[in-house]
Amino acid sequence: MKLALITDLHANREAVQAVLEHADAQGAGRYAFLGDYVGYGADPGWVIDTVRRYVDQGAIAVGGNHDAGVATEISPTMRPDARQVVEWTRGQLSPEQLAFLSSRPLSQTEGDMLFVHANAFAPAEWEYIQGRLEAVRSLHATTCHYTFCGHMHEPKLFHLSGTGKAGDFVPSPGVAIPIPPIRQWLIVPGSAGQPRDGNPAACYAMFDLAEQSLTFHRVPYDHDTAARKILDAGLPARLAERLIHGQ
Repeated sequence: MKLALITDLHANREAVQAVLEHADAQGAGRYAFLGDYVGYGADPGWVIDTVRRYVDQGAIAVGGNHDAGVATEISPTMRPDARQVVEWTRGQLSPEQLAFLSSRPLSQTEGDMLFVHANAFAPAEWEYIQGRLEAVRSLHATTCHYTFCGHMHEPKLFHLSGTGKAGDFVPSPGVAIPIPPIRQWLIVPGSAGQPRDGNPAACYAMFDLAEQSLTFHRVPYDHDTAARKILDAGLPARLAERLIHGQ
């Protein structure tokens, strides 16, 4: 089975549509969403409803910090532009959509796989996996061989051997990477809805459980339309510019 790993959708309808269509064409048999369905973008209701449909069909969907900010309370560390969008988003959602966000678990374990938005060592504190130090700390916090997380907005792969040797690299899109369970792996698919590595194409990854291989993908989408919707909604122009430049 192929498992599509999608994170940081950020209310970007155009990006999410493109990623889902691409994953379907690649033979995805199941989907895992790693949080942040809302924030930054102008189509929060559509994205939530889409993810809900996949969850009804057996998809995994954990919660992210922007989801928690909309559904419960805004983190005091959230930047002003992000805070503005969170407050705007609250007024765009139905009670059912808000309930979906508030019901998302911080993490979910299935077999040898852990799904979490930020990290495994303190999921509710939303600390970033900035590098090997945080990656190793996260891998030490679980016995699972495969940890999938978002929050970073850039694709990255970390690994930890049984002897404690750690490594990491930035994957090339479209290249299958063997990830056998002789090591622990921490996989960051990159953001579907707001990539930040200088490439505006949407990110996601595909885990082939039978082959024990992982493939990262980049999917071009109509970011001009997504950016224009942000401006039309009266949200910060900087957020529209970030989509165009992938920053």
